[in-house]
Amino acid sequence: MATNRFCEITPELQHLATLSEQCSKIDPELYNQYDVKRGLRDINGKGVLVGLTEISEVSSTKEVDGKMVPADGELYYRGYNVRDIIQGSSESSHFGFEECTYLLLFGKLPNSKELSNFTQMLSEYRTLPTSFVRDIIMKAPSRDMMNTLARSVLTLYSYDDMADDISLPNVLRQCLQLISLFPLLSVYGYQAYEHYHNGASLFIHPPKPEYSTAENILHILRADSQFSPLEAKLLDIALILHMEHGGGNNSTFTTHLVSSSGTDTYSAIAASLGSLKGPKHGGANIKVVRMFEDMKANLSDWSDEEEISRYLRALLHKEAFDKAGLIYGMGHAVYSLSDPRARIFRRFVERLSAEKGQEKEFALYASVERLAPQIIAEERKIYKGVSPNVDFFSGFAYSMLGLPVELYTPIFAIARISGWSAHRLEEVAINGKIMRPAYKNVGEHKKFIPLNER
Repeated sequence: MATNRFCEITPELQHLATLSEQCSKIDPELYNQYDVKRGLRDINGKGVLVGLTEISEVSSTKEVDGKMVPADGELYYRGYNVRDIIQGSSESSHFGFEECTYLLLFGKLPNSKELSNFTQMLSEYRTLPTSFVRDIIMKAPSRDMMNTLARSVLTLYSYDDMADDISLPNVLRQCLQLISLFPLLSVYGYQAYEHYHNGASLFIHPPKPEYSTAENILHILRADSQFSPLEAKLLDIALILHMEHGGGNNSTFTTHLVSSSGTDTYSAIAASLGSLKGPKHGGANIKVVRMFEDMKANLSDWSDEEEISRYLRALLHKEAFDKAGLIYGMGHAVYSLSDPRARIFRRFVERLSAEKGQEKEFALYASVERLAPQIIAEERKIYKGVSPNVDFFSGFAYSMLGLPVELYTPIFAIARISGWSAHRLEEVAINGKIMRPAYKNVGEHKKFIPLNER
């Protein structure tokens, strides 16, 4: 229900909305007639090539006898397989997010001295302008943390004496500052909203310079600032897996698109945040968590595979949960046989479930992971395989970490700002043409009618 007159949907407004809807619809057959790649994808769902990049590669096929066939998914950052990056990070004491950020931005893995200097630089940038928390974040906090984050980013423009300078060194400086500040802007925004709207106790922990990005998120979020090494490591792994995924995903393409106009860094990143906020992009893991909550409430035995299967079929038949006909966390626009991020993340999530005493919940996820692709294949005509995507496990992981649902998508943004920054720098360095895809008008030409004759 609307809370004030500015939010009211009046009969007149509803009438105008109907007119707008009527003139906005396009006959779907025209898209086939003019061979329009809707969503910039071909009929098989493959993205239309619109640019070149050296930052990352998403692979889901391999060549067999001269033909491309589905294969297990692979993800590469600057030519390095993410699986190897995660393995190297998990086997050492250092945290990998900062190392991968260096890799994405500068095209090479840092040595110990370079990583130390870079981490110190990020730590020094992790300081908000004087009174920013009080004057900006604490005033009129939004119920949606992505809007809070975007507002904070746009406001930082006013604190930057060189905000419109798009020379490469200045853009790099701005990007590094945003990478450092995203955790503070996100968590403080959440705490402000909880305090002013839900009466929660307000505590603002300053970041610790010796902590990694993952450690600082847990430190500033929790009242007691305590966390286990496994909790910090799992969050670090999650950040690495979410920080980059090629130039074609919606928010990163937005970064390229908006940057190509020559606009400032804050405007470009705010636009990318607006894209990531969409539930079709950054909010998918929230749907997974809520689907499993409904599943657990409706299953009498979480280990009964027949009962689980009946529930999954009910989902596809629009008879369960939100009745959208979807099993959330299953399938991806690019990957078919497997999402490498989900395969990598799975074992860390299993370890954390053991530490948290939530093995029963993990077993349910594992059953759905195995059964859902089979049931989808039986119930739906699909042109490629279906497998769990990274969102399938990330929401469960975040819930075990005690992260509020409101921060799930901002955590995605905290990770992806590194990838966005690399792509913005790439677009600025190329200094190419402004992006302007074509739209064909299919409306009729009409003779103008004077106002007194209508």
